Amino acid sequence: MTTHEYAHRRLRQAIMVGSIRPGESLTIRGIAEAMESSPTPVREALRRLSSEGALRVLDNRRIMVPRMTADRFSELVSLRSVLEQHAARRAVPHITERRIDRLEEIDRAQDEAILRKDNATALLLNQEFHRTLYTANPEQVIMPMVESVWLQLGPFLGIAMEHVAQLYFVDRHQEAIEALRKRDENAVAAAIKADISEGIGGFERSAIENLLRLAGQ
Repeated sequence: MTTHEYAHRRLRQAIMVGSIRPGESLTIRGIAEAMESSPTPVREALRRLSSEGALRVLDNRRIMVPRMTADRFSELVSLRSVLEQHAARRAVPHITERRIDRLEEIDRAQDEAILRKDNATALLLNQEFHRTLYTANPEQVIMPMVESVWLQLGPFLGIAMEHVAQLYFVDRHQEAIEALRKRDENAVAAAIKADISEGIGGFERSAIENLLRLAGQ
């Protein structure tokens, strides 16, 4: 992996799991020092992340994770649901038993992370589960769109993890796996929709607004 790719991947992951708060101002020099990197790969990583909607470049050359609002959150969750149901359906004809077994492994690892309250790892494994499912489809047109939404939702996940004891109450991943074994596209899409709508997508507007107030948004 090149230094440019490493910087991009590390920053991208930090945003996806909410390690960088919405509204937090960043500098190229500060990030480079934290990553023990030179400014050049960091500058390129920030440019790419800005084009993906994860960051906003300010007039004073500082970079900021966009602030979240209840309306923006609702729009992103709705978009995520539509995109990922489509991605799940498209993946079913290409799924193999070996990949389904891998999804089982990821789901078990996520359950273990949740039990030990390792929220960041649980979120990363959740993304890995969805990514492993969708990338069964060899025509990877939709995945960049899905990950763009993950990036924009990531900072809010960081807020939610600070104030919500549990984000997922029903293991919809197991429902998706059972549907995949049967190659049932409708059931797979329904499980993915439920997984999104019952996770952070299940927050009522008043709960979202309260979380944003607690985070100073």
